[in-house]
Amino acid sequence: MKWNLRWAAAKRDIWRPSDLLKAFEEVGFTPSLSKVAALWSGKPISVRLDDLDKMCAALGCTIADLLEAEPLATAESGQEQTKRAVGAGDQPAGPARPTPRRGGSRRSLPPN
Repeated sequence: MKWNLRWAAAKRDIWRPSDLLKAFEEVGFTPSLSKVAALWSGKPISVRLDDLDKMCAALGCTIADLLEAEPLATAESGQEQTKRAVGAGDQPAGPARPTPRRGGSRRSLPPN
């Protein structure tokens, strides 16, 4: 999702978070200035639906003006790339096989 709070505010000639806070207070929405500054400067992780409704009332916009859907990122070529082990060369990818040990068991002793 794309967050367009600054764009919606600019349409109402609001250019600073402190001016936005005043517009919010006119409709009874009283967040802290630090919360308004965070909403102003970046995309929020979550926003309460009640808060979205109050923001829209203060800015005279719709939720669609504040939130814009973005397409999901897709693979470059649309084909899934297969993973291969380092040094596999041009051989097709297959299950990795362990290399057998030679020379008997040479395990270290457990710590005391």
